[in-house]
Amino acid sequence: MFDSLSDKLQGVLSDLRRRGKLSEADLKKALREIRLALLEADVNFRVVKEFVARVRERALGAEVSKSLTPGQEVVKIVHEELADLMGKGSSKLAFAGRPPTVILLCGLQGSGKTTASAKLALQLRKEGKSPALAACDLARPAAIDQLEQLGCQIQVPTYALRGTGDAVAAARHGLEQARAQGRDVLILDTAGRLHVDEQLMDDLVAVRQTVRPHDVLLVLDAMTGQDAVTVAEAFARRVAFDGVIMTKLDGDARGGAALSVKAVTGVPITFTSSGEKLEPLEAFHPARMASRILGMGDVLTLIERAEDAAEEDEQAKLERRLAAGVLTFDDFLKSYRMMRKMGSFKSVVSMIPGLGKQLQGVDVNERELGRVEAIILSMTPEERCRPDLIKGSRRQRIARGSGTSVQQVNQLLAARKQMQKLVKQIGRGKTPNLQSIAAQQVRRR
Repeated sequence: MFDSLSDKLQGVLSDLRRRGKLSEADLKKALREIRLALLEADVNFRVVKEFVARVRERALGAEVSKSLTPGQEVVKIVHEELADLMGKGSSKLAFAGRPPTVILLCGLQGSGKTTASAKLALQLRKEGKSPALAACDLARPAAIDQLEQLGCQIQVPTYALRGTGDAVAAARHGLEQARAQGRDVLILDTAGRLHVDEQLMDDLVAVRQTVRPHDVLLVLDAMTGQDAVTVAEAFARRVAFDGVIMTKLDGDARGGAALSVKAVTGVPITFTSSGEKLEPLEAFHPARMASRILGMGDVLTLIERAEDAAEEDEQAKLERRLAAGVLTFDDFLKSYRMMRKMGSFKSVVSMIPGLGKQLQGVDVNERELGRVEAIILSMTPEERCRPDLIKGSRRQRIARGSGTSVQQVNQLLAARKQMQKLVKQIGRGKTPNLQSIAAQQVRRR
């Protein structure tokens, strides 16, 4: 989503970094480019104006004029102001001292509320809670069925009151069931409309007054750009919400909604969501996002994703084997699956400081990456443990079994050898050239 904005801001700031001294003309030119980049990213005009004014005020102050590296000091200021624009720190849910904690999700139809409800339940279950879902969307056909199916997939109970159009009764029924079954958290999936109207707001106010939720989260579709900010303002006037779930961050929108919503409404983004797959929501950290936008990487999120992707015992076994300089295709497959669980190749690379820029322009077809797994699974257990056995006829058989070519099998075998050299270098305490190796592996694919 932030690719275009990221490229433009990085271009402006890299020019500033190279300058030993900064004149007012240099700063004025840079701020003009930053303003244009933010406006092109669909950030609210008033927000852009205030952001640039704050950066200008700090950049002309003593902290920059007395700095030995004024260009880098300005980059630091832009990073801090960008993080502040999206909300300081990280916002968290408020849990009740006496369960169940009630979380109400609201938003327009099509914003992804129902899927977000299930993802939030999955996130809470991962944190050790015992969540439940309540179907309060009685307006959209099959909304109850959809929530029940999602609840079944993630093994979370769904409470529904069929045969009624009363959302308040459905919410009250869900709360009674959650209490009776000793659930920690109850998530209410409410109805939406195609646009903000009085009926929608009246229903939400009635549900809120009845169940008195501890958290109200507004679900916004990032793809709608500035319309999402307009919707947030309308909801803020009638239904005070505590946080925002920004969905569809993997889309090709320009990111204006994510950068504007906190400044316009005063309410921070709590979680983000990408795609329709049932994966836990991702906690939103403004400082980390600012670092990613400015090309500084995001090592903390990368570590968290890696920990989530690997089972602790499997990770320990793999680490011991890699420390010994051993890399079979079984190890390769486990590592590869961990990598895919962490997200798209592009998103993972963007979190590694410096590497994203090095691989810029390298085309990676995510769909074709699945053939790696197909090739490995077409090998026999012995071949996966002893890759040196894979010669001519075996390569042809593996290619036929995986629906690939012998050339692609050869490329994977070469990639494993390269990785084998890498783990041996690490095992001997040497520092390998990770950037050149990563670029080489991507080009081979």
